[in-house]
Amino acid sequence: MTELKISQSPPLPKVLLPITIIGAGGIVKDAHLPAYRKAGFPVAAICDPKVERARALASEYGIETVCRNAAEAVSRSPAKGVFDIAVPPASILEVLPAIPDGATVLIQKPMGMNIAEAAAIRGLCRRKKLTAAVNFQLRFAPNILAARSIIAQGGIGAVHDMEVRVTVSTPWHLWPFLEDLPRMEIPLHSIHYLDLMRSFLGDPRAVWARTVKHPSVPKLASACSNIILDYGPMLRANVTTSHGHIYGLRHQESYVKWEGSKGAIKTRLGVLMDYPKGVPDEFEYCVLEPGQPPQWQSLSLQGSWFPDAFIGTMGSLMCYSEGSSKELPTSVEDAYRTMELVEAAYRSNDSGGTPVVHD
Repeated sequence: MTELKISQSPPLPKVLLPITIIGAGGIVKDAHLPAYRKAGFPVAAICDPKVERARALASEYGIETVCRNAAEAVSRSPAKGVFDIAVPPASILEVLPAIPDGATVLIQKPMGMNIAEAAAIRGLCRRKKLTAAVNFQLRFAPNILAARSIIAQGGIGAVHDMEVRVTVSTPWHLWPFLEDLPRMEIPLHSIHYLDLMRSFLGDPRAVWARTVKHPSVPKLASACSNIILDYGPMLRANVTTSHGHIYGLRHQESYVKWEGSKGAIKTRLGVLMDYPKGVPDEFEYCVLEPGQPPQWQSLSLQGSWFPDAFIGTMGSLMCYSEGSSKELPTSVEDAYRTMELVEAAYRSNDSGGTPVVHD
C-alpha cells in the first residue's frame, strides 16, 4: 500500500494581525467570524451601513469597535492590520479608495461583476500598492487541501479528469441583492470551481459555457450552468451546476472528483446540500496497486468548506504580509485571471452553440 502523508492544514502566520471587517452581512456572520474565532485571529473592528447588524455581531464576537462606513472604520483601526472587505461586488470600488495606501487587504469574491470592474480593482490595488488577495476560499477547504496533498505526492498519478457537479436547492432568497444582477450563477457561484480548476490545472486554452435560468427562481439572471474547460486532448475538465433541485436530498449531489493515471479522489462539499445547515463532507480516494483490484479508502476530515476554508485565505495573506511565505495564492493578480475565465465563459454563452444541420 502506498504511504501518503495527507495534510488538511492551511498556512498560519507567526504573528496575528488585527482584522477590520468592512461589511456585516450573511457571509461574515456564517463564515468569516466563525473561522477567525476558530483560528484565534483577532478582529479589532467591524462596520456596516446597517449599524445595528454590525453591533449584533460585535456583541456576539467581542469586537470592540463598531462603525457605520469604511472611512470611519479606517480612521479607528490599528496602524498595522488587515482590512477584510466583505461587501457585494458592486461596492468594492466604492470601498477600496478609503483603504490606506500600502495596506493589507482581503477582498470578497468575485472581483467585480465583469472584466472591466476587475481591471479597475486590479489597477486601484496597483496604484495604492496594496498587498491584496481575493477570498477564493474553496482552495483552502480541508478536503481540497487533502486532495492537493495527495496529488502533489503523485498519489493518483497524472490527472486526466477533473469534475465538479452541483445539483442542490440553494436558498437564493437569503441574498436579495442577487435579483438585481445582470450576471449571477457563474460570477457568484461557479467562479469558485473555475478558480479551483485553475489552481490545480493551470489556465485553460478555451472554454465552452451555457448558463440558464431556473423556474424556481425566475428573478435571477441564471441559476444553472454547464462549463467545459479546454486543456487539450488528454484532459477533461467540467463544471455542472443546478441550484433548483427542489425534490429533497435523496438525489442531490455536490462533489469534486479527480481521476488520474494511478488513482482517483472524490469528495463531497456537504455545505451546499441543505444550506446553510449542510450535511457532512465526505472524502474517498483510490490508489491503484499493481496486481490488486481497486480499493477505496475514506479519510476523516478536520472541518469543512464553511467556515474552515476562510482560515486559509486570511492565513495565507497574513503569512505573505509578514514574509513567512513567498507566495500569495489568491492574489489580485491571480484572481484577475479567474475573472478573465469568467468573462470568456460569458462570451461563449452569448455566442451560442454550433447550429445542428438537418438534411
